[in-house]
Parts: sequence; C-alpha cells; structure tokens
Amino acid sequence: MKTEEIIHLIRTDNLMKFYKSKEWRELRKQALQRDHFECQSCRRKGKYRRARNVHHIKEVKTHPHLALELDNLESVCIQCHNDEHKRLDKYIKQKKFVNKERW
Repeated sequence: MKTEEIIHLIRTDNLMKFYKSKEWRELRKQALQRDHFECQSCRRKGKYRRARNVHHIKEVKTHPHLALELDNLESVCIQCHNDEHKRLDKYIKQKKFVNKERW
C-alpha cells in the first residue's frame, strides 16, 4: 500500500481498510515478534504484560508516510494502547474538588 493510498483513506475516513490490509497485518506480526509479544510501555515501567496491539508511535493520520515503517511501531497491551489514545476518558467521571468548610 502506497502513501498516497493511505492519505486517500484518511481523507475519506476509511482508515479501517488500511488496518485490514495484508501489508499492515504482516508488519504488525513482525513488530510483535520483534518485541517478543511484550508490552513495551509496561516494560519501560519495569512491569510485564503481554502485548496484543501494535501502536504507531507517530500516528497514521498525521504521519501517513510512516504507517508501514517498523521503526515507528511498538507492541503494547490493550490497557496501555487505550491509555495512549485516551479512549476511556469519556467514560470516567472526574470528581470535582469542593473546598467548603463545614463547621
């Protein structure tokens, strides 16, 4: 898949087609094998968790020319991938701090 095709998929809001492509699936497998199926984010924290996702360090939407570069990928667990993209923030209610004195 060429960069021009990826840019077109971004513009037409059809990036899922990229993630279903043979090129992506093969590169994803290479990244997981390279990282020994270990979450690299957890590893940096001295922890271990099995990686199931492959994350673009520089996002595809802003850097389509790096979408199929192995050096731009890292293996991560589902939780770290969600944290990276802040996917669950809309479901977590933030508690407001109230500083009222109650005498």
